Amino acid sequence: MARRADERPPYEQVAADLRARIMAGDLEPGTRLPSTARLVEEFGVANTTVQKALAVLKGEGYLTSRQGKGVFVRDRQPFRVEVGAYFAPEPGGYSYDLLQVAEVTPPPEVAKALEQAADDRVQLRKRLLRHAGHAVEVDWSYYPLSLARGTELAGPRRIREGAQRVLAEAGHPQRYHVDKVSARMPTPEEADLLSLPNVPVLRQFRTVYTDADRPVEVSVLVKGTHLYELHYRLPV
Repeated sequence: MARRADERPPYEQVAADLRARIMAGDLEPGTRLPSTARLVEEFGVANTTVQKALAVLKGEGYLTSRQGKGVFVRDRQPFRVEVGAYFAPEPGGYSYDLLQVAEVTPPPEVAKALEQAADDRVQLRKRLLRHAGHAVEVDWSYYPLSLARGTELAGPRRIREGAQRVLAEAGHPQRYHVDKVSARMPTPEEADLLSLPNVPVLRQFRTVYTDADRPVEVSVLVKGTHLYELHYRLPV
């Protein structure tokens, strides 16, 4: 079967190749990139094409320029975000900013996942997750009001040991969660909160279940794709 021709502009093709090498570790953090002349020769494109590709990767945070020294791969390795329900705050580790606590009408997909009527209101807790001070993830978590009212889930403060403790103490221990992961460009709010360059985000739509497969929490988790990767550990 013949390969479909890559119809992207040449500079996007060059940027995609270099981006893949950086993400795979073929070009290690801090490595000086080959000269423009060598890249022109390697890819068989014009100098301006290579320059445009490098500009794209600089804008995305993959490359940096050092005056008089050249272009270098970013110093930071991708930060591995564990796929878990809660991360305990610790100095130099994870921390949370609580951005909003409110009763809201949820998006239709959230109402459906929580098995709520379209006009039912739910409890929202919106947070910004940080690691070592860097914004890592924006999290919109929704709970049925029948479970949240009168508990810490409805309160304006951060919750010790997270929502899972509150739900467990109320007789609804979290048994498992199901993630649906997709990618898209960020909203202006997400780009601002996460200080994102012009890169897509990963969107996890997570439904958490208790006994008898009852949904007790839905979270929409958004994180940048340029410096972060998800780490799953699942039984075989």
